[in-house]
Amino acid sequence: MSIASMTGFARAEGAVGDFGWTWELKSVNGRNLDVRCRFPSGYEHLDAFIRSRTAETVKRGNLAVTLSVDDAASQGRLTVNRVALQQILDVIAEFGGRISAEPPRLDGILALKGVLDVELPQIDEAEAAKRTEALQRGFGQAIDGLSEMRKVEGKRLADLIGAHLDEIERLCQAAATSAGAQPLAIRQKVEKQFAELLQGLAPLSEDRLAQEAAMLAGKADVREELDRLTAHIAAARDLMAKGGAVGRKLDFLCQEFNREANTLCSKSADIGLTSIGIALKAAIEQLREQIQNIE
Repeated sequence: MSIASMTGFARAEGAVGDFGWTWELKSVNGRNLDVRCRFPSGYEHLDAFIRSRTAETVKRGNLAVTLSVDDAASQGRLTVNRVALQQILDVIAEFGGRISAEPPRLDGILALKGVLDVELPQIDEAEAAKRTEALQRGFGQAIDGLSEMRKVEGKRLADLIGAHLDEIERLCQAAATSAGAQPLAIRQKVEKQFAELLQGLAPLSEDRLAQEAAMLAGKADVREELDRLTAHIAAARDLMAKGGAVGRKLDFLCQEFNREANTLCSKSADIGLTSIGIALKAAIEQLREQIQNIE
């Protein structure tokens, strides 16, 4: 399975006789699958189908679905609700002499709710079923097109994520070989600091000095953090190779990457190792930004 992005756009249109339609789909990042539909009046019955069909193809992201229709044979015609109009005229006649106001204009009366109606021609069941089938088939084309676009974008993201993982691995190797990460170098540095601090004072015994130096050297040892970072890199590459909806798992791994990098920087007492740690954190942040787009 391939990696898919959560961003994409698709459009599908078609016609059945004089009845034309257009689907537009736009998707962006989201924690879960959130589908929002906009239908013309009378097409709300498509909602359940849209959600079911979408869930088969898209696993995560905010998806906006818009349907536009153009029915040249069913534009309808305006009709006057004469009962409602007469009631309004009766009210005007009754209160017209009691209220000091300008007489109402015809366009104002016709604009009142319920006076003008749009009469739509009736569509038989066979024609309605034919239109519904065409709309569903068109939506299938649109959602498949959206899925394909998300996969194309996912391929680009996969290349970027792979490059970021390579950079993180390179920095981990640099940290492992730096002088600040070598146990002997750490121990020698600690012993030197002890010697400077105790200058002029009664020296510590060799055993006590070795014990304190070993304890401080252990606290400054970053090999465990580097081992865990290496394991996280391997896990991220396995997820990328597996494909599918792995965005959440990759996001969790990024949190673990950050935790180990922060610990490495806090332990470091060496300028060179600290510099590598800062670069490592920057590379992890770049990785996280790309992973936020993965389904």
